[in-house]
Order: sequence, then C-alpha cells, then structure tokens
Amino acid sequence: MENQGGFMRSVFRLIMRLLHLPFLLILVVPIITRCEKQHAINQTEVAEHVRYLSSDELMGRKSLTPGIEKAENYIAGEFKKAKLGYFSGLDTYKQSFDLIEYSISETSISVNGKELPSEDYFAFLHTDSIDWKNGDIQTATIAEDSNFRSEFRTITRSENDLIVFVDYSHEETFHKYQPYFSKPAQNIEGSTDPSIVFILTSVTPKTFKVSIKAVKEKHTLTNVVGVIEGKRKDEFVLFSAHHDHLGVRSAVESDSIANGANDNASGVAAIIELAKYFSTGPKPERSLMFVTFTAEEMGGYGSRYFSEQLDPDQITAMFNIEMIGKPAVSGPNSAWITGYERSTFGEILSNSMPDSVYEFYPDPYPNQNLFYRSDNATLARLGVPAHSISTTPIDVDNDYHRVSDEFETLDIPHLTHTVQAIAKAARIIVSGEETPTRVDTSQVD
Repeated sequence: MENQGGFMRSVFRLIMRLLHLPFLLILVVPIITRCEKQHAINQTEVAEHVRYLSSDELMGRKSLTPGIEKAENYIAGEFKKAKLGYFSGLDTYKQSFDLIEYSISETSISVNGKELPSEDYFAFLHTDSIDWKNGDIQTATIAEDSNFRSEFRTITRSENDLIVFVDYSHEETFHKYQPYFSKPAQNIEGSTDPSIVFILTSVTPKTFKVSIKAVKEKHTLTNVVGVIEGKRKDEFVLFSAHHDHLGVRSAVESDSIANGANDNASGVAAIIELAKYFSTGPKPERSLMFVTFTAEEMGGYGSRYFSEQLDPDQITAMFNIEMIGKPAVSGPNSAWITGYERSTFGEILSNSMPDSVYEFYPDPYPNQNLFYRSDNATLARLGVPAHSISTTPIDVDNDYHRVSDEFETLDIPHLTHTVQAIAKAARIIVSGEETPTRVDTSQVD
C-alpha cells in the first residue's frame, strides 16, 4: 500500500506539471523570442560599414564635399533600419546647421606708425571687417618669459575682441602657428566668436592701427542623430563618433585619398551597431542618443552645435568612440579611456565586467592631450562625464592622418570585440544602476 501511495503521488505531480506547462510556455516563450530577436553585433556587418565608409567612393569624407554627404545618407539609412526615433525638434535623422567662413581679402596693420609685413601677423576674423586703433580695443601680451602655447590657448578662449602683441623672442613658434591659423576663420551661424589679431613685434607698441576686410561665405554641415526613448525620458546616455575625415591629400605612391578607415569609420561602425543592439533589446531605463558628428577634423563644429541644442545636465554619460580598429599595445582585449581621472566613468566601465577578459584602463598617452582632441571635450567643458574610448597605439601608428589609413590595415575581429565590450559595459549606466560623477568644469581647459 505504501508503494502504491507513492506511485499515485508521482502520477499526481506529473499531471499537475502537464496542466501548468502551457502557462509556463506562455511565460517563457516571449522572453526567449525577445532575446532571439536582439541584434547580435557581428564581424560581417561591422566590416560592411567600415568598408563602405572608407571606400574611395566617399573620397575621404571631408566636410563640405559630396563624399561626406554620402556617408551621412548611409548612416541615416542605418539609423532608419534600427528604427531609431528623431532628436527633439527634427523630423529627420539629419541635424543640419550653417557654418560661416571669413576669408581675409585686405589687410593693413601698423605699429608705432610703421606698416608691418604679412609674416608678422595673423588673425582669427569672425566679422566682415575690423578697423581698430589704440584706445578702441583691448590688448594682451605674450611676453618674452611667457609660455607661448599656454598663453595662446588661454587667449583664444577669450570672449572679447583682442589684439595680442607677441614678443619677438617667440618668432620661431609664432611662424609655426601662422600658416595654420592664417586659414579662413569659421564659426557657427548665430555664434558670437571674437576676432583676435596676433602681432609679432620687437618694440613696445605705443600706437597701432589694424584694418582687415574679409569675404563672407555660408556652408551647411550635418550631424546624424537618432534616439531611443527610455523609461526616464529626461536622462540620456550618449554614444558618439565623428564621421568626417581629411579628404584628398598629397599623393603617396599614386594614392591621394585619406580614407579614414580607423579614423573614424571604425567609430561610426560602432555607433551603428550599438544603435541596432539597444534598439532591439528591452526598453532601456535611461534614454539613449546615437550621434555621428561632422567637422571634428575642422575644429569640432558638429559637437559644438549639437551641445547647444540640449541641456547638458540631462546627459548622464558620453561614450565617444574614436579609432578602435587596431589593438592597443597592451593587447587585443583592451581599450583606453581619455580623461579617466576626471570622473568615475572609466572606473565604472573597468568594474562593469568582472567575468570578461576585456579591460578598460586609463589613457596611456597623457602627454598627447587626447582628452581635448576629440568631440568629447565639448561636452566635458559643460560638466558631462564625456570621454573617448580608443584602442589604437597612437604614438606608433603609421597610418594616422595618412592616405594609408585603409580598410585592409584594420583588425576587424578586434574592432568587433571592442564594440561588443562597450555594449556590455554600457548596460550598467544605461540601466540606471550606476551614474558617473560630473566633470569639474573648473579643471577643464
């Protein structure tokens, strides 16, 4: 009887399991289906993005060329495939704005009544013309015992028009700067950038006259932006990369197209894949923005305009992805983060994947000032925990800003693993579990 009772209990339990099986399937199947549908970041698609964006067809993606328009169309098309939403106020993935360019046409500059030769001055001109004399305008000095580079950086962030007198002891450095900064000056339409004139002089300037005229032109630039609305509509995690490069350069062995495969088609491919990955997953806790910036190589105009269209206090973190197509010196399963010490962003990523062989660590090239050399700097200056993630050994890379930066030079498996690692590491911030500390704006140059 005892054996019979045990048998009956077993039969009863089996029947109950069978009765509950459909209910269990109802619970389990949607979860399985959703996971199966989430986009898998894979080498084939990563390679496809990079190969097209760095192809000769796009002629190096220089800003204000047909090639960069093709890149923008491609990225917008991929954002559409990912079914991203539009950025606030837009009905397209393209965020266009106008850039004003001033090309100097006439100059006349004299100090103490003596007309100066053109090699003794250069100007950032952000107006049609200036006509200054002593008493009309503020002046500054880079003295003999000053650090020219440091003073120059400080002066160029001025909000006021200036004449800067540079002591002749800085002649060599002045003439190194002059060719680059004598190019046409540019600013975003509606901005109020100051005009600054640098004058090299060996005498104490008692009187001066500065007359400069310029030709004004307007150009249109375009960022590409897509959004995933999260449960917290006013908290955003930003994923970004710049899609422009250098265009056509001086030929090397009959090749004149700077294709920019690593810089930064690799980063753009990451943004596209991250957009697809997160858009096919469950609704995120925080809202997500995916943006590829224009004109990074021209001076960061794309990120600058973008930053003026949003409330920086709503940006929880910025993952700016820059040149991830080659393994770092420390190994293939690693990436470094610029400005690691400026917020807890890097620390959070470093600790986010204890079960992974992939490692995030501080920028190993602090002397190269890389924190300020990409689009993250614009947002960091507003307090956003904005950092660039890179893997390229920049100090020894033979292809950086050269026509040899081709698709064939990249390590696509490494690039893919890096995108996968960023996707995994970012989840702890996307989910709201962790929030990086803000950047101290008083400590940002």
